[in-house]
Amino acid sequence: MQPPQTADAERRRLQVFSSLLVLVFLVNFGRIVFAPLLDPFIRTFGVGEATVGMVATLAWMGSAVPRLPTGWLLTRFSRQRVILGTGLLLAGAATFTALAQSIWHIGIGAFLLGSSSGIYFIAANSLVSELFPDRVGRVIGIHGTASQVAAVVAPFLVAAAIAIYNWRLLFVAMAIAALLGTAWLVYTARRTELPDVGRGDRHLLRSVRNHWPIVLTAVAIIGATGFVWNGFFNFFVRYLVTTKSLSSGMAGAMLTLIFAAGVPAFFYAGRLADRLPQVSLMLGIITWFVGSLLVMTVVQGLLAITVATIALGLGMHSLLPVIDTYLLSSLPDADRSSAYAAYSATMMVIQASASVVVGTLIEAGYGFDQVYRSFSVVLVIVVVLLLALHLTDRLPEGTT
Repeated sequence: MQPPQTADAERRRLQVFSSLLVLVFLVNFGRIVFAPLLDPFIRTFGVGEATVGMVATLAWMGSAVPRLPTGWLLTRFSRQRVILGTGLLLAGAATFTALAQSIWHIGIGAFLLGSSSGIYFIAANSLVSELFPDRVGRVIGIHGTASQVAAVVAPFLVAAAIAIYNWRLLFVAMAIAALLGTAWLVYTARRTELPDVGRGDRHLLRSVRNHWPIVLTAVAIIGATGFVWNGFFNFFVRYLVTTKSLSSGMAGAMLTLIFAAGVPAFFYAGRLADRLPQVSLMLGIITWFVGSLLVMTVVQGLLAITVATIALGLGMHSLLPVIDTYLLSSLPDADRSSAYAAYSATMMVIQASASVVVGTLIEAGYGFDQVYRSFSVVLVIVVVLLLALHLTDRLPEGTT
């Protein structure tokens, strides 16, 4: 049994962790909600696929742009103070979006909502790994699970908001929830002695130079895979309706299913990352993902599409906690936030452009299946190159 002081400290850290679970749900919801809203935006503002694709891209670009500056902020301010700022930004951005009168107003709101998520993940992932340094994979998995639940419920909440009033109600509710979640973090953080192991992290560029092999490996893995995924899921509903001949309702259910598959994926993959060689695990997961995507482009019929959907959801969402564990458990305290911020900013810029690329290709006359098969071929080439480097011991292996 733990001594009373230790048990009390653990309990207080768990309370802080609970507030982070609330906030990660909200910031990921603010970023992911634009996928099920693309069709409503097309109807509301009378725009095409390329324009709404740009809105989705702005949400993800917003998540990418502040990540490197956040790494610098964390050399000056504590993790919890930066996280509190993201809660306030989320509330303000949601209010701004609720008042939108044009698609470009929506685009600005998407960028700001994405920014809150980008800042949050840089600060919070480092804090989570430092709160529980003996089980990084497990807590990163749980944290990711809470984030993934937001993606699962997003289509339902969009449908509910439209049925009750319209999509603007969704952003009003988000703003209120963000303020409450931020208040809960303030309360729990004030009662808890938080770790300060990152106090030596004061030189962003030096941290990146010291650990560029592991940062570059992570960027190559998640940048390529994330680009394909981002271009796929943002148009998933439209893809199923126009190419696979599913009804809008069934396509929406498939979008929910692909994110629902991520809930157990996050939960269990984080645990696997604590036990298995992480590079080998990541390469295996990417192979599963690209195989599932190729299967999706050839199958017809509800049963086959459902199986491919689950496989895709399991594959992509298993990769995310493993790559975070790979980095956060391997980087030393003095460089963790800075090196992680550099990785995160780079990979997000790569994948953020995917939606507008796919939307532009579709408007140019290419079919969804043709686009996704081409993306899969590129991803296969990346996997083969990484595997060759791994087999010749040229990729850094994470801490297990």
